[in-house]
Amino acid sequence: MGSGSLLEFASKRARLAGKSILDSGNPWFVPLDRLRSDAHLRGKSLVSFANYDYLGLSDRPEIKKASAEALERHGVGALGSRLVGGERSMHSEFEHAVADFIGVEASLTLVSGYLTNLTIIPHLLGVKDLLLIDELCHNSILAGAKNAKAELVAFRHNDLEHLESILKEKRGSFRNCLVVVEGLYSMDGDIPDLPKLLELKYQHNAWLLVDEAHSFGVLGKRGRGISDHFGEDPNDIDLIVGTLSKALVSCGGFLCARQEIIDWLRFTLSGFVYSVGLSPVITATAHAALDIIAAEPELPEQLRVVSEMFLAKARAAGLNTGPAIGRAVVPVMFGDLRSTMLASQELLKKDIYAPPIVHIGVPKDLPRIRFFLSSRHREADIDKAIAVLKEQDFQAAPAMESVF
Repeated sequence: MGSGSLLEFASKRARLAGKSILDSGNPWFVPLDRLRSDAHLRGKSLVSFANYDYLGLSDRPEIKKASAEALERHGVGALGSRLVGGERSMHSEFEHAVADFIGVEASLTLVSGYLTNLTIIPHLLGVKDLLLIDELCHNSILAGAKNAKAELVAFRHNDLEHLESILKEKRGSFRNCLVVVEGLYSMDGDIPDLPKLLELKYQHNAWLLVDEAHSFGVLGKRGRGISDHFGEDPNDIDLIVGTLSKALVSCGGFLCARQEIIDWLRFTLSGFVYSVGLSPVITATAHAALDIIAAEPELPEQLRVVSEMFLAKARAAGLNTGPAIGRAVVPVMFGDLRSTMLASQELLKKDIYAPPIVHIGVPKDLPRIRFFLSSRHREADIDKAIAVLKEQDFQAAPAMESVF
C-alpha cells in the first residue's frame, strides 16, 4: 500500500524539519533589495552582515564593465558542455589566471561550487578506498562523501590527533585515502592546521583535498588561501576546491591540481563533462574580480582589520564567538533557538540584516547568528550591531575557547 501523495509527504517532512520555527516570522529568503528600499524610504541605510562579498567588489565599475562587454560580445547562455560546443577562449584564460594566482599548475571551472565537491569526491574513490572528513565539513562535501563507494569516517572537528589515530588504525587496509577539510569553516570561522595536515598526508601516503570556498581571497597576505596563510606550497595540497560566489562575486566552482590531474578530470569528471560551461557574463565577472584582487593586495588586509575588529569588540562585549579566528566569518552563539531568533529580529529593527543559523545548518544545541564581514564594513556598522546584541538579554551560550 502506498504512503500517500507527494503533497502529504512533503507536508509531514516540513513539520518534522521544524516548520513551527516560522510561526514567529520568517527571517529567511528576505529580498535584500526590498530591505534596502524600505530603509531608504525611512531615511536609513541597511547594513548587511549576510553576504559573501568579502572584499567589497560587487559594485566595482571595472567588474560591471567587464560583464557588460562579455554580454555584448558573446551574448547570453552557456550553449553546451565544454566538451562538445560550449568551450570559449575565456574559459581557459580564466582557469590559467586562477592557477597562476594561487600558485599551482592548473585549474578547472565548473558551474557550481556545490557541484564541484559533489562530483569530485566520488570520482576519486572506490570500494577499496578510505575517505576521512572533518565532522563540520560543508553539506556539499558530505553529499559527495555519501555518493562515494569508499569507507567513510568523520574525525572530530579540527582534532588532528583524532585524525592521526584513525590513519594509524585504518590506512594500511585501504588502497587510497582521501582527507577532506575546509580552509575556513563557514559556520565557525576557524581554520585547520595545514602544516600538520601536510605532515600527516606524507606520513600516511594520503591525498588531501581542501575546500577553499571561504578562504580564497581571505586568508594570506595576498588572499591566495590557506597555503598563503601558513606559508606552505599550495602544490602540496592534492586538490584545492573553490567557489566563484564568495570573494569573486560571481557564480560557479573550480578545482586546482597538478596539470596531469586536471587533464584527466577534463575528460572524465561527470559534473564537468555532463554539464554546461560557465556563461560569458559569469566568467568575465569572476575574471575581472580576480584581476582586482591580484592588483590590490591591500583588500585582504582591509578585511583582516575589519574582521579582527568585529571579533575583538564582540568578545569585549561578552558575546560568545566560538573558535573564530577573525577572518571574514564570525558567529555569535546563543543558548537556544528563541534567543537567536529574537536577536536577529532586534538587529533587523535597527536596519541590520543578519539572519539566524539554526538546525539543520548547525547542531540543534548551537544556534547562532553568523556575521559575514566585508572590507567595506565601517567601525560604526560593527559598533551598532554589537550594541544591539549587548543591550538585549538573549541568554548567550557559555564561551568556547579557540583552538588557535
